[in-house]
Order: sequence, then C-alpha cells, then structure tokens
Amino acid sequence: MMKHKKNTSVLLLILLSLLSCKKAGADNGTSTAPTNLVINAVVSSDGSGKVDFTASANNAVSYAYEFGNGDIKTTASGIIAYQYNAGGTNTYTVNVTATSSSSLTVKTSIQVTVTVTASEPKLVWSEEFDKDGAPDPAKWGYDIGTGNNGWGNSELEYYTDRSKNAVVEGGVLKINALKENYNGSAYTSARLLSKDKFAFTYGKVEVRAKLPAGAGTWPAIWMLGSDIATNGWPGCGEIDIMEHLGRTENTIYGTLHYPGHSGGSADGHTTVITDATKAFHIYTLEWTASAVKIYADGVLYHTTINSGSLPFNHDFFLILNVAMGGGFGGSVDPSFTNGTMEVDYIRVYK
Repeated sequence: MMKHKKNTSVLLLILLSLLSCKKAGADNGTSTAPTNLVINAVVSSDGSGKVDFTASANNAVSYAYEFGNGDIKTTASGIIAYQYNAGGTNTYTVNVTATSSSSLTVKTSIQVTVTVTASEPKLVWSEEFDKDGAPDPAKWGYDIGTGNNGWGNSELEYYTDRSKNAVVEGGVLKINALKENYNGSAYTSARLLSKDKFAFTYGKVEVRAKLPAGAGTWPAIWMLGSDIATNGWPGCGEIDIMEHLGRTENTIYGTLHYPGHSGGSADGHTTVITDATKAFHIYTLEWTASAVKIYADGVLYHTTINSGSLPFNHDFFLILNVAMGGGFGGSVDPSFTNGTMEVDYIRVYK
C-alpha cells in the first residue's frame, strides 16, 4: 500500500513538471509566428497623396511596410500615416511583414491607388547668404584636409575653414581656390556641407551661382546620401547638380553615381551654356520617387528614372566646393593664382 502511494506521488510530480514546462513554452512564444495579418488603408481624397495604414496580427511585435516606391518604414503599433509624392494617379503594391518576438514572420500585401494633384512647391529650407562673415555654422560644416582623408579624387587642394577660402560678402558665398603652399599642398580651397545639419528626401533644389575660370578648376554643387558612414560610396548614392571643368568652359555636368554607375560609368549628361564664369546661372534638381531630373537655366538635360533598387529614396545632404586638378579636374594652368565660385542662394522646395 505504501509503495503504491509513493509511485503515485512520483507520477503526479512528473505530470506537474511537464505541464509547467508546456505552459512556460507557450508564454515565451519561442515558436509562435504571427497569424491573421490584416491591412487596412484609408486614402485621402483631397489629392494630397496621404494614406493612413493600419496593420494588425496576433503575436506580432512589429510591422515593416514596403510602400511600393522603394521606401520602407517599421512601426511597433502597425499604424502609420504615409505621404506619397509622385504626381498624378498611381497604384502601389504595399507589402507588410509582421514579426513576432521570436523573429518569426508573416507577410501580406494590399494595393492602393493614390492621386497627387499638382500644387506649388513650398520652401522648406534656404540659404540666402545675406549676412557678411563666416558661413552660418547652424547650416554648414567643413571637410578639412586633402583627398588622403578618403573623399578625394587625387585633387591638389587642401580644404580649410579659413575666411580666405570661404566667406560671405555682399550677399553671396565666395569659395576661393588659391595657389599657395599650405600643409604640403600647392593650393587651398573650401568644401562646405550640410551633413548633420540639414538633409531631406525628395524635393526641388535651386542654386544660383557663378563659376570660377581657369584650367584645373573644378567647382561642384552636389549631394551625398546621409547613410554614407554605414553604406559607403557609391552605395549611399551621389547627385551632382552642377559640375564644371575650367578646361572646357561653359560645359555643365549633371551626374548620378550609384552601384554599377560610378566613376567612368556614371549616369549623366552635359549641356552648354554661355558665360558660366562671368554671370550667374540657375542650376536645378527635381527629385521624386519616380525620377531624378537636372536642369540648367530651366532647360532639362538629364533624367534618371528612380526606383526602389536605386539609392535615391532616402535623406541626402548638400555640398559646395571648388576642387583643383585631380582625375576629373585635369591639369592646372601654371598661370592660375585664384578662382572663386560665388553662390547667391540655395533653396529647397517640397
């Protein structure tokens, strides 16, 4: 009798232990994938391009949205308000991936048709260069040094933050390239950038500038992807709104660099204008989820069709510089002493 009772007690303990383990496994969700994933979309009817998405699923802790235009965003709640910008009426396939705490996933999709009506772009950032002195430190930082820092093209200048190389005078920014021996370099100049101060995704950029003369000068108004620290060039993407070579005066380059299209195989075109070094001209970028377009004085001369496979769907920052020589700038005229790029304004619209 006592032996039977002891065996019964042991069996009860084993049974309780098994039930406890099963319950613990159910609680921590180590093998539970999200289920019943549902997406709802409410498309604004006012032509703004706004869509309110709501996704829900059992056992989900996060939701990753792929909006069908190359943009991806993640939310813990499943609720997100998204703004489409491509003009006209477009249909997008939106994919949503729900993820559990144990990293198991389930995916589904929905189609949305969105209309964006034409409207006047709004100014979201500008630099008018209307205060004499050093460039505004709230808007601009500097790259300092030579191409040996990892961002050069065998150029000959040493970039500084000195006022003799970059100064605002009379309502314009002046970036001065000078022939002088400085820290082992034969020339000095400046390279200003809005990195960590201003960056944006999509919009219109308008720059009014006058360019330096002289063989070997290489002024540029351009942009780099803000993820360059973690996604090096050309993976981060580069948009050259304007480049000019003193050896081929008045030829303006508009170029995009990205994987498969960098260096000598870059994606771009040129146009010829008059008096690029004697008068101010307007250089424009129009950048959307569907295309990247580059203009000189209102004339379109380069278009790249944008897509989710290209690195032109995230934040970029602005860069202004005058390089000397290098692989693209070419040989410097021995008689060169100084050259200046003057920038009247930079305006960014959305």
